[in-house]
Amino acid sequence: MTKLHNTSTITFKDREFVKVSTELAFTDRIGTWKARWDMGRMHYFVEPGLYAIGDPTDISDVLVSANYKMSFDRLRASMAGRDAWILVLDTDGINVWCAAGKGTFGTDELVKRIEDVKLGEIISHKTLIVPQLGAPSVAAHTVRELSGFGVVFGPVRCEDLPAFIDAGYEATPGMRRIEFPLADRMVLIPVEIVFGFKYLIYVGLVVFLLSGFAGEGLYSSDMAMTYGLSNVKLLLFVFMIPVVLGPVLLPWLPGRAFCVKGLWIGLAMDAFLLWRILQLSRANPGMLCELDWFLPGAWLLVMPALASFVVMNYTGTTTYTSLSGVKKEMKVAIPLQAIAVVVASAFWIASLFV
Repeated sequence: MTKLHNTSTITFKDREFVKVSTELAFTDRIGTWKARWDMGRMHYFVEPGLYAIGDPTDISDVLVSANYKMSFDRLRASMAGRDAWILVLDTDGINVWCAAGKGTFGTDELVKRIEDVKLGEIISHKTLIVPQLGAPSVAAHTVRELSGFGVVFGPVRCEDLPAFIDAGYEATPGMRRIEFPLADRMVLIPVEIVFGFKYLIYVGLVVFLLSGFAGEGLYSSDMAMTYGLSNVKLLLFVFMIPVVLGPVLLPWLPGRAFCVKGLWIGLAMDAFLLWRILQLSRANPGMLCELDWFLPGAWLLVMPALASFVVMNYTGTTTYTSLSGVKKEMKVAIPLQAIAVVVASAFWIASLFV
C-alpha cells in the first residue's frame, strides 16, 4: 500500500475521514513515474474507503474510483477547487478499465463498499458517479436494488468531470468518446521495455554463451565476446524497434489484430536485412554463393515473430480490443510465433557448426 501525502482529517457527522489534496505532491509524481517503469507497480494502491476532497457535505457528489493510486490521483487532481467524496473500491491495485474486465471493479464490490462505509448515513442524496470505463461490470439496476443508490456513468476522462457535473450530469459526445492519441500510447512504452527486459536478459545470456561454439566440440571465449556480443546487440535492437514503433505507428499499421500490426514491423526489418545483404554483395561479388544462409534465415524468422508478439502485448492497454477478441487472436498467433522461434533457433544453432 502506498502512503498518501498532503492529507489531513475532517470530522463529519461524528466520523473522521481522510481529506486528500487535489494538488499532487512531488512524491506522487515520482510514484507515477516509477509505476510507468514497472517499479513497485503491483503495490501502487491506496486503502479502499471513503475520502474527502475540500469540505464536502451531505449533498456533495460521490465519485467512485479504483484503488490503483494513479487512478485515484488523477481523479482527485481533476476536482481542484471543489467539494466531493471519493468512494474507493478494492480492485487489488488495478485501474478501473482492467479491473472492470477482471470483475474486481463491479456491482458486488460497489455494493459492499457502500455498506462498509455506511454511505447512506453520510450523504442525503442517492447518486453515485461511476467511471464510464467501469460500466461493463457495473449493473446500475442491481446496485439500486441492493443498495438504494443510483448510478450515473461519468465521462471517459476524469478531466471532464467538472464540466460533466456543471452540466447536470450530462455528457457531451466528446466525453463519451474513447481516444488513444500518441501521448497516451507513448507512456506505455517504458513498462513494456522493463517487462520485456526481464526475459531478454536470460535469452541474451543463452545467445552469448552459445555463440562461443566454433564447431567440432571446440569453444572459444573470443568468439563469445565478438560474435556473441554482436548477436546480443542485434537481439536488443530487434526487441526495441517494435516496442517503440508499435504504439507510435499503431493507427497506421495495416490490420485489425495487434499481432498483424507487429508482423508488418517485423517484415520491414526483414526487408532491411535483405537489402543490407544485397548491398554488401554488390561490393563483394560471389558473396551470395558463399553465404551461410542459416544465420540470416534465423533472423528473418525471429524478427517478424518477436515483433508480432511484442506489439500483441499492447492489446491489454487499449479499449480498442475486447477480451474475447484478444483470446481469439492469441490462440492463433502464439503457436505460429512459437513455431517460427523454434525453427529460427534450429537455424541459428546449425550456423554455429557450419
